[in-house]
Amino acid sequence: MTWTVETLNETVDDEIEALPADMRARLVRIAQLIAMSGLENVHQPHVKHIEGLIWEMRMKGRDGISRALYVTARKQRVVIVRVFIKKTEKTPRREIEIALTRAKEVQDD
Repeated sequence: MTWTVETLNETVDDEIEALPADMRARLVRIAQLIAMSGLENVHQPHVKHIEGLIWEMRMKGRDGISRALYVTARKQRVVIVRVFIKKTEKTPRREIEIALTRAKEVQDD
């Protein structure tokens, strides 16, 4: 069974659209890598565990770095719950809290 990568809702879609083009392209590339190779075969520097159920896709571009926080759901689904431009070395607690709150909305069909 292959992996799929999806977004939680339109809010997350808007967050992705707000990224610079090179970072959006990098996000698409990581999503394709997960779909083609399987999440279990994708490691750093592409993805990294943050806390609990929250993992991050790591994008770098000309204008800085951004992150897409995600959770996994049944049926081999990656659900992106938060996307933001990272301005500090450590992922801000506020961003993790937003991701944890949104992760509760993921339907585990």
